[in-house]
Amino acid sequence: MNAKFHLFKQEITNPVKYRLFMLRKLPMGFISGLKIIELNEAKAAVAVRFKWVNQNPFRSIYFAVLSMAAELSTGILAFGQIYQRKSSVSMLVIKVEADFSKKAVGKIIFTCSDGNKIAEAVAETLATGEGVTIQCVSIGLNEMNEEVARFVFTWSFKAKSPVPKGE
Repeated sequence: MNAKFHLFKQEITNPVKYRLFMLRKLPMGFISGLKIIELNEAKAAVAVRFKWVNQNPFRSIYFAVLSMAAELSTGILAFGQIYQRKSSVSMLVIKVEADFSKKAVGKIIFTCSDGNKIAEAVAETLATGEGVTIQCVSIGLNEMNEEVARFVFTWSFKAKSPVPKGE
């Protein structure tokens, strides 16, 4: 686990800093209204609400907006694990799989509980210098707690520089 995860959480859960982060790193997520509603080292949850700006012609949330919310639920865990490391680690989505099971209207919450798996992958690439690939699942539930969509993101992590002793 990253000893500085708690600092990252303080930064990203500050409303002003979160908005700036979204504008800089994920502007379409900002426009679509993505909100982090839960974040710890093991789990993250991101909410998106149906509104005019993120709708499709069928009066539900556009699949790309759902994908952004799902990716953020996995990616924010990864950001927390690479935050302020002595050796930098690159992260990249290399594959996305999605299943849609219900019309996405109202508030949809995507939850990823793969934080420990991400921490292990980051630790492994820092220890070996080799790239590590993992799959992270994000499940989207509607307000009735029914599954709307399920995404599987394949993430690749790679230490960018030699690993200093003690990290």
